[in-house]
Amino acid sequence: MDLNKFVSGKSSLNEYVHHLDQNGASFQVHYWGAMPKHYDNPLHKHSFFEVCFVVDGEGTYIEDNSSHPLHKNTIFLSRPEVLHQIKSEEGLFLLYVAFELMESESSEEWIRIIEAAKQQQVVVLHHSDDIPTTLLWKSLLIQATMKEHAFFGEMLSSMAHSLILSIIENFVPPLNHMKQRMVPEGYSLLLTQAKLYIHDNLSSPLKLTEVAKHLHISGRHLSRIFMSELGVSYSKYVLDERIKNAVTLLKKSNLSLKEIAEETGFISVQYFTRVFTTMMQISPGRFRSVFVDEKTTIFCAN
Repeated sequence: MDLNKFVSGKSSLNEYVHHLDQNGASFQVHYWGAMPKHYDNPLHKHSFFEVCFVVDGEGTYIEDNSSHPLHKNTIFLSRPEVLHQIKSEEGLFLLYVAFELMESESSEEWIRIIEAAKQQQVVVLHHSDDIPTTLLWKSLLIQATMKEHAFFGEMLSSMAHSLILSIIENFVPPLNHMKQRMVPEGYSLLLTQAKLYIHDNLSSPLKLTEVAKHLHISGRHLSRIFMSELGVSYSKYVLDERIKNAVTLLKKSNLSLKEIAEETGFISVQYFTRVFTTMMQISPGRFRSVFVDEKTTIFCAN
């Protein structure tokens, strides 16, 4: 790997990546760094987080009168308002980033997470090889050298935000459990696949056993997933999706009721009409005419 790309990549990051805002977390990035030979610096502190990754070399990180050895693949966290210092006789190849959470633009949950990070006592992590965080960091710096690529800025922002989240997760272990759902492993993925298959094949019978076979699981397993995660039976979910799709077609298409019945998987227009009327408390024909009248009224009023 060409380590010189890390140095040139930091320039683009400092030019393009300053504010990261996704999923309730808004970060201000103060600077990005890549220094091939970092020696000693004086005892100092920041008002923000600074995280460093040792690409190569050996040294010492000092914080609150405690010394921590540094070597290749070490990540260390300098917390806000904590005095710290880096020492190295031969020089460390360091990657580093400085950031803080913009509380006025972030969720209460993220404010709590960052407060937990400020209280962490484990601030130095040693790894025997590359981990996802460091691989992402290196990839980000390499990507930052490719200004000619489409979506250059968007990719940098997305990767940078992912890196910051990954760094925080490393130093706040409880995060590994905060978002876990109380469902068996693999359920959510299977539910997503089942829902997509149903959505894309509403004109088909969509028998439980056939959809389960497509997912390589048993019908009983698939039925259990719908009840466990959605609280509805498989057949009820499919029927709701058929009616939901029928509502869209009644509003936005010129298809006949017979064509809509076929498109949404009902065996006959009579059965479609009966089910739609029961569930929506209005017949499909009446629903369409009322919707068209409302649109016309609104249009004329303008």
